[in-house]
Amino acid sequence: MVAPAVPRSIPLSTRIGGFVALTKPRIIELLLVTTVPTMIVANNGVPSLWLIFATVFGGTLAAGGANATNMYVDRDIDAVMNRTQDRPLVNGLMTPNAALTFAVTIEAVAFVWLTLTVNLLSAVLALTATLIYVFIYTLWLKRTSRQNIVIGGIAGCMPVLIGYSSVTNSLSQTFAVAPLALFALMFFWTPPHFWALAVKYKDDYSAVDVPMLPVVASMRETTTQMLVYTVAVVASSLVFGWAAEMGVVFWSVTVVSGAVFIWYAVQVLRTESPAKAIKMFAFSISYVTLVFASMAIDVIVRQGW
Repeated sequence: MVAPAVPRSIPLSTRIGGFVALTKPRIIELLLVTTVPTMIVANNGVPSLWLIFATVFGGTLAAGGANATNMYVDRDIDAVMNRTQDRPLVNGLMTPNAALTFAVTIEAVAFVWLTLTVNLLSAVLALTATLIYVFIYTLWLKRTSRQNIVIGGIAGCMPVLIGYSSVTNSLSQTFAVAPLALFALMFFWTPPHFWALAVKYKDDYSAVDVPMLPVVASMRETTTQMLVYTVAVVASSLVFGWAAEMGVVFWSVTVVSGAVFIWYAVQVLRTESPAKAIKMFAFSISYVTLVFASMAIDVIVRQGW
């Protein structure tokens, strides 16, 4: 599919907005929600504001570059799917070459920035996340495997490791039980979160031959797997709480929100209702926010800061 020619009369502010849209800001917001609280846990208190800014800024650029590359690659199917037809490479707001140049540039800046202002380990982890998202998920698995979002979702797990590494600059501490439990939490969280949305947009994915689970499996199989993964999410959060020796704030919030998350998954399994699936999708975002916020608040309260 060839993108429409870019009109010369587009205002500069609109063009800038198009480049911002390429980075998928809503996805980046969620990634940052997992990064900063993890930094607080790894530091056993609030790190320096400069380190938080440097890590968040570099992570934003890295994730933005990956997302922009994804839009460049997927511009053909984005033009067909109803929910993506307003993206800047579909509506002619910019050319594919401009989008790819932007993506590669901010990705390179992200690596250099993180290396110079945080540490090389964090820069390598951020680059690894991008390579997984672009090459393993977008270019390979997304259009060929029903496990696309399961394996490709590893990219979305990396911010927790980046959060730890930005503070510790240590492989042994970054890959200890607590951060790996958070990695597992995000790994298991991604499929039910995304499949819940894919249930609603099943026809969109079917139209472009993308084998998301709701397209290639029965609703019963899809909802069963959503429940299994959700239980694994909650179990991972409990392992983290134990390994990191979390306090009452974390445990109270995490146990209650985990029970609600499982309840949503059971309701979707029981009813096989797309409306229930969308409610689960919405709560899945709240769940991650609540768990990671409670981590940070728990540490801050216990440290008296």
